Amino acid sequence: MLTLASSLVLGFVLGLRHATDADHVIAVTTIVGRERHLLPAARVGALWGIGHTGAILLAGGLLIATGAVVPSAIARWLELGVGLMLVGLGAMASVAALRSVEPPFVPVVGPGHPPVFHRRAPVAIPGKAHRHLFGGLLHVHGGPGHGPHRRSWPQQLRPLLVGLMHGLAGTAAVSLLVLGTIDDPWQAIVYLGVFGLGTIGGMMLATAAIALPFALSARRAPHINRGLQLIAGGGSVVFGVVLIRSLIAGG
Repeated sequence: MLTLASSLVLGFVLGLRHATDADHVIAVTTIVGRERHLLPAARVGALWGIGHTGAILLAGGLLIATGAVVPSAIARWLELGVGLMLVGLGAMASVAALRSVEPPFVPVVGPGHPPVFHRRAPVAIPGKAHRHLFGGLLHVHGGPGHGPHRRSWPQQLRPLLVGLMHGLAGTAAVSLLVLGTIDDPWQAIVYLGVFGLGTIGGMMLATAAIALPFALSARRAPHINRGLQLIAGGGSVVFGVVLIRSLIAGG
């Protein structure tokens, strides 16, 4: 049996590794593909990890406290839900990439003159002082009225909900692992919490690393950036379809 200290270390390390599971990485790649800076990408990873950890703590803690296990039928439906989610995320990422095509020049028409084309200028946000560090990869706000760029609530909540779904689907395996190695229910719940912290940290690092080529290409090669987004979206759709087929065939 594991001591408390060793279980905490093991939980954190396994949480770091768990963040890099293929379905997790593919899902967040579809979300961070349009990020132009690394800090917002890391925030996506943190939100995913919080959703994942919340699901693991609530559902896994309940299973540990009661000694119950997730029925195989429910576990299979949750995995199917992950597959459908990957297909949906991939489709949305692909559509967003195709819609992001904008002409680099905009026409300016004057009376009695042919249209003159000027390069599209970046849109400035009034009252928001900011700096770009490390070639623009880090976007730091400052000054009065500073804050992040506004996004719709669905966009802000998407990584949280995706992490929640992944956490629910992985609850059965994680709770069974804990039940098989730790006798004390409270120690097991603490283990789940540390496992969640490792998952949050691992996904923050992973999303920042994943966002790096997207952020660089968005500035220097927009066509390559859209290609990467399409690859990420298409890969998510394919992975989701393969996962769904394997689950159906194995059922």
